[in-house]
Amino acid sequence: MNNNCYLGIDCGGTKIAAAVFSQFGKIITDKTVFLEGTGGADAADLLCSLIKEYDDFCRHSELNLMSTGICIPGIVYHDSGKVWAPNIPGWDHYQLLDDIQKILPDIPVHLDSDRACYILGETWTGAAKGCHNAIFVAVGTGIGIGILADDRILRGHGDIAGATGWMALKPPYNKKYNDCGCFEYYASGDGIARTALEIISEMPEYTGVLKGTDIKAYDVFTAYKENDPVAKKTFKIVIELWGMAVANYVSLFNPQMIIFGGGVFGPAIQFIPDIKKEAEKWAQPISIKQVKICASSLGKNSGLYGAGRLAMINS
Repeated sequence: MNNNCYLGIDCGGTKIAAAVFSQFGKIITDKTVFLEGTGGADAADLLCSLIKEYDDFCRHSELNLMSTGICIPGIVYHDSGKVWAPNIPGWDHYQLLDDIQKILPDIPVHLDSDRACYILGETWTGAAKGCHNAIFVAVGTGIGIGILADDRILRGHGDIAGATGWMALKPPYNKKYNDCGCFEYYASGDGIARTALEIISEMPEYTGVLKGTDIKAYDVFTAYKENDPVAKKTFKIVIELWGMAVANYVSLFNPQMIIFGGGVFGPAIQFIPDIKKEAEKWAQPISIKQVKICASSLGKNSGLYGAGRLAMINS
């Protein structure tokens, strides 16, 4: 009997989820701990304590822990082992891998970005299982994509590949795109709220569902259900941009599958047929017929499963 197992850890801005996986992608045991504002070296210590806890668990359970994969909510610089995770205080080019290896020198540990882990998870046990060319579109507060091309994760020269929020989709250039990029400005979770507020500012006669200036994406989805004109106009713009982005992914990478995930998908799953219709207008005509567009089947666990897969492929 093969007792090999793999530890996956998904670091988020507020919590860390960990799971021990079998070689077949089944969770043997899992746990979530909350950061509660912890950052820097303290967050690294918390991470190390989780790794040590599961290493002990595997030893006592006669399991052979082969490797650990860690999903980072930002950028992993593979040459240096540094990470940039804007939602974790103090992890700004932080030397995370060195910290872990000093405390746990005998446990193999591998880091990757959340977007890379998302596509690894989906192609391991999720919606894109068996695909060799696939893209995961993570739409939450921001927008990023994980790209699997010919069975390899694309990371780019500086490990920043997949920063799709910066795609230029709506000319002319406007300074309001400076902080997050054009695509993300309109079509992320925060972008949906921004787009709605801009539309309201142009409709002095508006007396609909959306009130005040503290509007969230959730409010726009709720208003859409009530046939609110601002919500309808907002999603017309956002669907167009999502569709244009899909068309560009299809034309550039010729994927078998594009998977939408993140907190916005969710409620935006209803728009996937409309996104594909929009993409069909713009995309390379043969490639668009070859791609399937769907929602994540792993949901909020894509990063966790991806971290487990990261451990497996590096063991």
